[in-house]
Amino acid sequence: MTALDLLDHALPATAPAFSPEKPRQSLRKLLLPLFRRVAESSYAWRAESVGHWDADGTRHWMPRLVFKRPGETPDFKVGIFAGVHGDEPAGVFALCDFVRALDDSAVRGRGYELHVYPLVNPTGYEDGTRHSRSGKDLNREFWRGSNEPEVALLEKEILREKYHGYISLHSDDTSEGFYAFARGHTLTEHLLRPALATVEAALPLDRRSEIDGFHAQEGIIHTAYDGILSAPPGARPHPFEVILETPTQAPMHLQRGAFVLALVEILTHYRRFISYGGDL
Repeated sequence: MTALDLLDHALPATAPAFSPEKPRQSLRKLLLPLFRRVAESSYAWRAESVGHWDADGTRHWMPRLVFKRPGETPDFKVGIFAGVHGDEPAGVFALCDFVRALDDSAVRGRGYELHVYPLVNPTGYEDGTRHSRSGKDLNREFWRGSNEPEVALLEKEILREKYHGYISLHSDDTSEGFYAFARGHTLTEHLLRPALATVEAALPLDRRSEIDGFHAQEGIIHTAYDGILSAPPGARPHPFEVILETPTQAPMHLQRGAFVLALVEILTHYRRFISYGGDL
């Protein structure tokens, strides 16, 4: 099954549309069907909670879905994150699609333990805002001694799990196409190039020489803002770190599809690169 075939399984026949003018789908309606499917019939996924916190008299929780094929000892552990900015729902929807797709074709995840965090900023998602309800941009708070509960929960996760790779999904309202940040391990760019080539089946690439204030080349940026969700400073060995960005103005179903295509290609090529390196 190719990445495009997997995409056919990933996107529901009637993918929910989204626009800033429409009421935001509740967290319960968004995630409960997926968590119920995982709990009742999934072969390789389990649904969990990272933890919870109280704000404005309401308890909030951060969901996590873990993929591991039964009877298999994984070679790689990768964290995949979306919804760090609450007004970027494409990544949230795409990770729901990705979970369903991999549930239908678990062999595509062989060798992996995947920790999927589909909604890092639930209060921002509920409010339709970039920031969390505390008013903070969570993607500027990591590894800075932040008191934000979402950041503290994820930092503990990251320190404990020691991921081989990090993939974050974002959307950019100023971009002209799909692009990505390549950080960490030196092979990261080699993972991205085939992924970006595959993504063009769904969305054009942003090929500008400057994107979001950073120097870019063929849709890839090598620097990033301070405080972003990332591996802990000084992590050894170096994990790969990828940030994928869709153009916000593109149709939602194309953004979702592009994310799924990129995820599948990155995981496929990482396994291939590491296996090839071990044979040298």
